[in-house]
Amino acid sequence: MAKVAFLGLGVMGYPMAGHLAKAGHEVTVYNRTEAKAKDWVAQNAGAHAATPREAASGSAFVMACVGNDDDLRAVCLGEDGALAGMEDGAIFVDHTTVSAEVTHELHAAFAEKGAGFVDAPISGGQAGAENGQLSIMCGGDAAHYDAAEPIMSIYAKLCRRIGESGAGQTTKMCNQIAIAGLVQGLSEALHMAEKAGLDGRAVVEVISQGAAGSWQMQNRYETMLDDKWEHGFAVDWMRKDLGICLSAADRVGASLPVTALVDQFYKDVQKMGGGRWDTSSLFARLRKLG
Repeated sequence: MAKVAFLGLGVMGYPMAGHLAKAGHEVTVYNRTEAKAKDWVAQNAGAHAATPREAASGSAFVMACVGNDDDLRAVCLGEDGALAGMEDGAIFVDHTTVSAEVTHELHAAFAEKGAGFVDAPISGGQAGAENGQLSIMCGGDAAHYDAAEPIMSIYAKLCRRIGESGAGQTTKMCNQIAIAGLVQGLSEALHMAEKAGLDGRAVVEVISQGAAGSWQMQNRYETMLDDKWEHGFAVDWMRKDLGICLSAADRVGASLPVTALVDQFYKDVQKMGGGRWDTSSLFARLRKLG
């Protein structure tokens, strides 16, 4: 069993840290809102720390799942950051979806101190985190990944190293690109069914068994038809991710016309007051258009 720190107890991090504790690891958590860290300790034992540095001190592995590039820098760097508390040979695993640029920056900073840094963004949503069934795509030094993989496997159904530093984040961008197109396609299919006077559930029952079937269709069509958007991954976060996708595409010369269009559709959803709605709310936009 290892001494592990977990930084960030949002809808993903809270259950992920819980899986580590249930597996018998000695877990110290940090959260910007301390009350949530205290609640976690009350449910899972372990300990909570006042700063990332304090949480990381003496830990063999430091896991993080925060909001964006700036949040990640804040928990990593500075006098109270995790890096200041980490010992030589300790490994930081970043589950946040961030840019490859900040990943390269932090990988270099951790290497300079003799610590490892693995970019390990996740897919599977809140349910995947709660059930320990996440897909984790990783980048970084092979030795650091190999050391951290048994820890990550506790809350993963699949964990794989794709390549060097930044490869995990780039793979997550591919994931978000694919999801954006799938959700828009599903929304248009349901919209077409409604406009034609068909039973959307009956339509999905048939087409889901053929080539049109997808995870999004299986898990989201009923809530979409019922106008329920209070679950899953929020539109605000998806727009953050798609912004990273489009910026990375410019850098590498990739063409993402559909992704750019769907990003604007999500902007429309935000204007409807749906920034915290689930990403399947693209269907709500089509319904509003009539």
